[in-house]
Amino acid sequence: MLASACFSFAKIPNPHTRPSATLDEKPPNCAGARHGRRARPCSRRALPSFCRATRSKGWQMIPVQGFEGQKVAVLGLGRSGLATARALLAGGAEPLLWDDSPEARAKAEAEGFTCTDLMRHGAMEGVACLVTSPGIPHLYPAPNKVIARALEAGVPLDNDIGLFFRSVALGSWDEFDTVPRVVCVTGSNGKSTTTALIHHILQVAGRPTQMAGNIGRGVLDIDPPQDGEVVVLELSSYQTDLARALTPDVAVFTNLSPDHLDRHNGMGGYFAAKRRLFAEGGPDRAVIGVDEVEGRFLANQVAQGPQDDRVIRVSSGSKLDEFGWSVFARKGFLAEWRKGRQMASIDLRTVSGLPGAHNHQNACAAYAATRALGLAPKLIEQALHSFAGLPHRSQLVGERGGVRFINDSKATNVDSAAKALQAFPKIRWIVGGMGKDGGIASLQPFLGSVVKAYLIGHSARDFALQIGDLPHEICETMDRAVGRAAAEAEAGEVVLLAPAAASFDQYPNFEKRGEDFMAQVRTVIG
Repeated sequence: MLASACFSFAKIPNPHTRPSATLDEKPPNCAGARHGRRARPCSRRALPSFCRATRSKGWQMIPVQGFEGQKVAVLGLGRSGLATARALLAGGAEPLLWDDSPEARAKAEAEGFTCTDLMRHGAMEGVACLVTSPGIPHLYPAPNKVIARALEAGVPLDNDIGLFFRSVALGSWDEFDTVPRVVCVTGSNGKSTTTALIHHILQVAGRPTQMAGNIGRGVLDIDPPQDGEVVVLELSSYQTDLARALTPDVAVFTNLSPDHLDRHNGMGGYFAAKRRLFAEGGPDRAVIGVDEVEGRFLANQVAQGPQDDRVIRVSSGSKLDEFGWSVFARKGFLAEWRKGRQMASIDLRTVSGLPGAHNHQNACAAYAATRALGLAPKLIEQALHSFAGLPHRSQLVGERGGVRFINDSKATNVDSAAKALQAFPKIRWIVGGMGKDGGIASLQPFLGSVVKAYLIGHSARDFALQIGDLPHEICETMDRAVGRAAAEAEAGEVVLLAPAAASFDQYPNFEKRGEDFMAQVRTVIG
């Protein structure tokens, strides 16, 4: 739906009216048609014992459409890979599975699948599609050897996100009063919180909703959407870069900062991967954070002009009252403006689950997305106050003697750490891990609120050289860092874990690092 350099939107349908035609007869700009073709029911004989067992227990999936009787290769057998294999089989395809890990193959075989070495001579013959997991490089820094073989053979590449969009619109949608909607959230930071917040607001509003993608369940592992349901998906750049179909009803772009540059051959490729969410199908509404130049460029490309209210511009800090529709936060207050008039205002300072300007940006994006779905401002405000936040993202762990302990283990890069450092006035900062390119030197402008730093992990000594004359102590381990920070902290201060580094030197992932911080805090505060 590209017209020259500009994107065009489909006409926004009324979600509260029942479609008058069958799904196959709907025009392309009807919400029900944007998510693929009518699903043909799979025969029971096509389902192996594990599929029948899960259905008998009330678990469902979205059968993949369009590959009945065809071979589809699946590379990578983690959570999304196995869910994809099940959904392909349920749709009548013949999945060919492979993973370099013997443990992953054993798990798939335990479910009744047969694994096929996709590098074997002739393995790609007759394969209709290769579906790959997001963690496997498909282009940069170099394609995985199986993907390279598929490219040479001309076998189309896709991922579970692309299969979801071609398969989600089931025939039962013809009977619905309100066609299901799909909201997709992408960006560098805050997309998990924004996704979870949209899901939470919908739950509080009593709307049926499911959350999946890069958070929660695999997209093909969810239940088929029901009448009026909203599916909220978090999508990473790895997922948007490869999906052959991307047709959300509402697309959200939070922000952009350097990350995963090796996988995208630089910042331009990284932005291009995010931008595909708005280019491939043209969402009915686009919610775009404009605090960076890339967001302003994207909004400019998508909108037909500044008054085009199909684009909702979002900011944390800038006043945006001159546009057709905008939501922004300034000095702790969220404001919604439309066509030159202020429509609503919310005091975010009292929302305990969303501290700091970065979370106010998340709140603005979630507010805009749910307003686009027709929810009332007062209802959204109520839901904001009951949102507890996500684990390891500005998570309040506990308090002792006026000192709060905050777990932001998800702050794995300098940009997210900078946002955390701006959220609190007096900070005892636990920082370190496996440092990324550039270290933390760029955080110098954000250290004004830091009373002292407590350095841990592989890069502790390197980081110590990059924080100037800031008081610091090399603790190396989490237990020592928490103990020392807690012993020295005074009332009104915050002990903040915001590592600005990866966790792999001491932990399997950032979740385990955050759990260790929480365990040490509980030991200290009793």
